[in-house]
Amino acid sequence: MRDVVPLDLQQGVNQVRVADTTAHLEPDSVILRDPKTGLKLSILEQNYRADPISAGLLLQLNEGKEIEFFVREPSKPDRIVKGKVIRSGYERYNRGAEASQPVIEVDGKLQFSLPGEPRFPALADDTILKPTLEWRIYTDKAAKLDAELCYVTEGVKWEADYNVIAPEKGDIMGLTGWITIDNQSGKTFQDAKLQLIAGDVARFQGPNAGGAAADPFASGGSATTRVTEKAFDEFHLYSLLLPTTLHDRETKQVEFVRAEAVKAQRIFIYDGAVIYQSSDFGPGTHSIQFGDNFGRLSHSKVRVLREIKNSEANHLGLPLPKGIVRFYRQDEDGHLQFVGEDEIDHTARDETLHLNLGNAFDLVGERKLTDYKYDENAGWIEDTFEIKVRNRKQDESVEIRVIEHLYRWTNWKILDQSDDFKKTDAQTIEFRIPLKPGEERTVTYKVRYSWTMKAAPKMDGDPFGAPAPAPQR
Repeated sequence: MRDVVPLDLQQGVNQVRVADTTAHLEPDSVILRDPKTGLKLSILEQNYRADPISAGLLLQLNEGKEIEFFVREPSKPDRIVKGKVIRSGYERYNRGAEASQPVIEVDGKLQFSLPGEPRFPALADDTILKPTLEWRIYTDKAAKLDAELCYVTEGVKWEADYNVIAPEKGDIMGLTGWITIDNQSGKTFQDAKLQLIAGDVARFQGPNAGGAAADPFASGGSATTRVTEKAFDEFHLYSLLLPTTLHDRETKQVEFVRAEAVKAQRIFIYDGAVIYQSSDFGPGTHSIQFGDNFGRLSHSKVRVLREIKNSEANHLGLPLPKGIVRFYRQDEDGHLQFVGEDEIDHTARDETLHLNLGNAFDLVGERKLTDYKYDENAGWIEDTFEIKVRNRKQDESVEIRVIEHLYRWTNWKILDQSDDFKKTDAQTIEFRIPLKPGEERTVTYKVRYSWTMKAAPKMDGDPFGAPAPAPQR
């Protein structure tokens, strides 16, 4: 938070008080400085008081004392009752929450409620009504200046949300982004200038990453767009062009990007192997290395992914911070239907967004191990797999990417296969299988794993230091 504090300092020691800070200010983060003239402010002492006066606090300050209570009852004249505050029920260091019931003594009897509206003695001179910073500042000469007050506070957060709207058919969509700001700081910011940092900003107590934003003008936004973006240090800084009032306990949203004709490529993935369904299949175990049960378990789900290239050619090319992306598709009646959501991480220009939107209803996969051979003396294992993929759509052709993980050992060779494949990393291959409406196709392949006798695996414990299998894609 940044604010301007007018100071009229006299020579010597000055008492300065600034009220209306946030209720979650971090006192050790406070900076008070003169950015214009460079005058050094010698701060002898700083005090932060974040417990403004309230009925609960006044009850606590009057524990053991007798005060008046104003009693108003239907069909009876108003009256004053005196009662002694035995317990206030107020916890000063629990954000003003009522920790327990008050206990009041009236006419020698105890009751666990207030007999009426309490009336307290006049406030002392040092009573605060809002969270307050106080300083003792020394200066060797009188000076008038507008000092800058900066501090870190909790209670204010922001995040990004993206909505993608697709027509009834096709992969060309519109994308809209929102900044959502939630103020629970205990302070209202009147006509504030908001700047938002996006990135993985380190905090001692844990990560404090922002979300949201992008350059609206680069994406075809109009001149009425209210957010600008620029690189700042190792992060990105987003500034709202117009001042805005942010009330305490208010959630405010601002549209920060709108892009049309964005291509979101649809991809279908069948990654059918089920790994580690039993304790026998833990990382680096003998069962994975040699067991004939490895690879027999499978599932039938085909995942739906969307890939969006964050490039100018795709009408984006923006630094897109972390946030939830929600997909909607328009039906034949023109109504929007929600079809999935996923979270993106901070994404730089020209990188690709990978979004998982669930499983396809009409696409099915089936996978099984059809043959297994193991020759311990020769040092090899052979697996043969059969994978079936089915397109139950009646009017649409699709391509399914069949992903296979070659877990048993680092040295492998495909001996036979029904279709061409692509090696995507050291232990993963991918088949791309086109399917017409109603079509089923079968993919088969045989793989041989081999090792030298010097690297022969042990029969117990971790087999020759084999690395843990990579996570499923």
